[in-house]
Amino acid sequence: MRDPDGLIARAGVRGDPNRDQHFLVDDRVLDRLPTYLTELEADTSHLLEIGGGTGALTDRLLAMGDADEEVTVVERDPDLADFLREEFADEIAAERLTVIEGDALEVDLPEFTASVSNLPYGVSSEITFRLLPEQRPLVLMFQQEFAERMVAEPGTSEYGRLSVSTQHYAEPELVESIPKEAFSPPPAVQSAVVSLEPREPDYEVDDEAFFLRFVKALFTQRRKTIRNAIRNTAHISGLEQPDAVVEAADEEILRKRADAMAPAEFAALATLAQSVGEPGPGQ
Repeated sequence: MRDPDGLIARAGVRGDPNRDQHFLVDDRVLDRLPTYLTELEADTSHLLEIGGGTGALTDRLLAMGDADEEVTVVERDPDLADFLREEFADEIAAERLTVIEGDALEVDLPEFTASVSNLPYGVSSEITFRLLPEQRPLVLMFQQEFAERMVAEPGTSEYGRLSVSTQHYAEPELVESIPKEAFSPPPAVQSAVVSLEPREPDYEVDDEAFFLRFVKALFTQRRKTIRNAIRNTAHISGLEQPDAVVEAADEEILRKRADAMAPAEFAALATLAQSVGEPGPGQ
C-alpha cells in the first residue's frame, strides 16, 4: 500500500481547510474503509470515489479487486487530478483507473456498483443525495454530527429532515467514529463513517419530489404540531389547499410534531396532501 504521508509529500501539497481539504492519513482507517463494502456484500466491479485527494484511499480501492475491476475517482482540484494521473499512470494505462477532473455535483458520473468516499464536508449533503437515488451501496465519511442525524430515529433530538430523506433511500449505519488526528490537517470536528445499504421503503410514495419537499416543509416547523406546520408551510410544500389536508388528516397525526413522525407516516400524509391539497403547477 502507498504511504499516505509519502503521497502528500510527492504531490507537494498541503490540505487547505478553507477549501475543505483534509487528507485522511491514518493507515488503519484507510485499510478498514473498503471492508465495510464487503460487509454490505457489495458488487465491487466498478467503485466510485468522490474527492480522491492524493490517492491514499484510491490505492486501497484498487487493491480490493481483481485485474478486471475498475475504480473511477472524481477530483475537483486540477493540481491533485494531475498528480493522480501521474501517480497512478500504470493503473490508468491498464484501464483499471479513470480520473475525472471536476465538481462531483456537476460532472457526469459513470455507472458504478458501489462508492467509498471521504466527502468534502461543505457539500457532503448535496453529493450524498446525488448518490443515494442510484441505489448502490455507499460507504461515506461525514462530520460526526451529520452522520448521527442520518441514522437518528423518530423521537430523538437528532431526528430530522436528513434522517427521513436518507432512510427513504437506504438503511444507514454509523460504523465508525474517526478522530481529528486521522486527518492532515485535522478538521475542527470529529468525523464518522456511515454505510448505506440501498433498500426499497416499506411504504408507497406516488411523487418522490413532492414527498421530499413536504418533509422539508414540515421540519421547518418542527416545534409546531403537524396541523399548524401544514398550514404554515404551504409556500414551501406548494399546497394550494392546506386546510383541506388538515380537514382530511387523522387527528392523531395532526397532534404530532415532525420529529415524532416515522418515514412511513410522512409518506402516508404526503400522499393524502397531494390528493386533496392541490399542489400548484410545477410543485
